[in-house]
Amino acid sequence: MRVLVLGSGAKDHAMTWLFSQSKLIDGLFVAKGNVGTGDIAENLPDVDPSSPESVYEACRKYDINFVFVGTEAPLFTGVIDYLNNRGIDTFGAPGNALKLEGDRYFARTFTSRHNIPTPPYKMFSDEESLSNFLKRHPGENFVLKRNAMAPSRIMVDSNDYQTLMNFGKGILQTDNLLVENHLAGLSVTITVFTDNNGYLMLPLCSDYTKSEEGGSGAATGGMGSICPVPLPKSVQKQIIELIIEPTLYGMQVEQFAYKGVLTFSVILTNDGPVLVDYHVRFNDPATQAIVPLIKSDIIEILNAMKQDTVKNFQLEVSTKSAVAVVVASQGYPDKPVLGQIVEPLPNIIRNNLLTNKPMVFYGAVMEKDNVSVTTGGRNVTIVGIGKNIIQANKQAYQYIDSVRFNGAWYRNDIGNKFFEN
Repeated sequence: MRVLVLGSGAKDHAMTWLFSQSKLIDGLFVAKGNVGTGDIAENLPDVDPSSPESVYEACRKYDINFVFVGTEAPLFTGVIDYLNNRGIDTFGAPGNALKLEGDRYFARTFTSRHNIPTPPYKMFSDEESLSNFLKRHPGENFVLKRNAMAPSRIMVDSNDYQTLMNFGKGILQTDNLLVENHLAGLSVTITVFTDNNGYLMLPLCSDYTKSEEGGSGAATGGMGSICPVPLPKSVQKQIIELIIEPTLYGMQVEQFAYKGVLTFSVILTNDGPVLVDYHVRFNDPATQAIVPLIKSDIIEILNAMKQDTVKNFQLEVSTKSAVAVVVASQGYPDKPVLGQIVEPLPNIIRNNLLTNKPMVFYGAVMEKDNVSVTTGGRNVTIVGIGKNIIQANKQAYQYIDSVRFNGAWYRNDIGNKFFEN
């Protein structure tokens, strides 16, 4: 099999690394890729991953017969359907399933039809209605999101009227606005592979999405993640019975089930698990935390999905824990400073070859004129691996200062709440 991975983020580097471990492929390409994927695959910098025509031409040129899409942009430009219609196998959500992520109002009505717990919400299309609603609920915490898909978890979680209105006004210029009640509890990311007959659940993660330690600050695309989450079996059973299985059943009966990945963002409240978002793709940085723990061959998993037998696949997973910490650019998430030179990493961690060292997954770092430079807000993910979260945390932070560029910053508390009293 000759595989093309579409994307250039850290989760795409992680998935490319997982493909590179397979014994069942004889060609591995990434479009556009980054400095990390270029070490383990052939980057195709001239291919536009969001252009169906550009991707198809690359498949013909390089004899690629499988395209893996785990990131959002190519999904929402129709790459999957375009390639499928031309006889190229793909991994990713087709057009008729994108509404589960791309239209939050549809997602909320879907969860209502299938009795899936979600936060109380209202949808607004004008500033006056939003203002009147917030004034009727002074001091209450609300989460504001645009109705359409937004990259990097663009949202506001606040009880301040002016903060909420300023954010809402910006969204309402181009989209409807979803206003949800704030929920207190542990954030859990659940990733499943799906086919027409069932699903395969990957280890559970907990993401750190705020910019400041302790869970305050601005919303980001994710500053860290731990895997697996130490949850009681009873809680895992609730997640499966109340959220995962009703969702997949609903997708079947409403005829938009697909073969690909589905990610659930869930809050574990005192009243049980509550779904806050669907993603028809992999999440960053949860993917970087999951991938190092998977021992099974990714091609064997994908073949099982192709044959609609993924629910019977015996997933082999490490018993260790992973702590992923993201190094970001100065100014992220609002206005990241770009073009900073990234110093070369020490050889002992750069190529992910040593099992007793952390793994490194590059994000927004590209090579220009033989120098690595930052091209976005989240640049490198360091993943510590240990027999428990404490040891994984220690390993990640032991090496994180090896990532050097002007303005680099990271959170110091990823994983702490799972081992501190």
